Amino acid sequence: MRISFRSFIAACVALCFWASVPATADTQVTYTDAGRALFSFAVPDFWAVRTGGPREIEDTELGDLRAVARVMGIRPVTDDTVWMGFVSPAGVSSIQGGLQYLEDIDKFLVKNPSVSGTADARIGGLPARVIRGTGTREGRGVNFTATVIDLPNGRVAVVVAILRDGADPAYVDDLNAVFASFRSMQ
Repeated sequence: MRISFRSFIAACVALCFWASVPATADTQVTYTDAGRALFSFAVPDFWAVRTGGPREIEDTELGDLRAVARVMGIRPVTDDTVWMGFVSPAGVSSIQGGLQYLEDIDKFLVKNPSVSGTADARIGGLPARVIRGTGTREGRGVNFTATVIDLPNGRVAVVVAILRDGADPAYVDDLNAVFASFRSMQ
């Protein structure tokens, strides 16, 4: 088989170009409220996205209803030991308000939470408060990270990541990559 010089050079250029392109095929997802884009993030390959609309959940101890905005959840397609949820609650306009929102809904996320640390951070260039801890969910031990990100125009994003005991530690890299991809759309 004989290859022309021109074909050989074209193949080399194509190979060099292909080798220099980053191997990311994550899917960008945008969180919207009332038709307005608030923020976006990248979902890793082989992870599923599930969305729900606004709803009310009942506090079984107090018997009252709590309004919950659209929740966008992601998790690996074949593994339920890790989950990450995103919400931008209406009427919550500051990190402090987001922390209060988390206190109101924490019993729906993790039972017996024990906070191991809090830190101020910047996510997507925006101020954020990160809370890390442990607890239980559905009778199993979990590690959690709850984050409130201060969005422009009087909104926040609340992001909760839950990693069940025994989950593949490589998921931490995926969760960190999702946080690294977070961008305000305002």
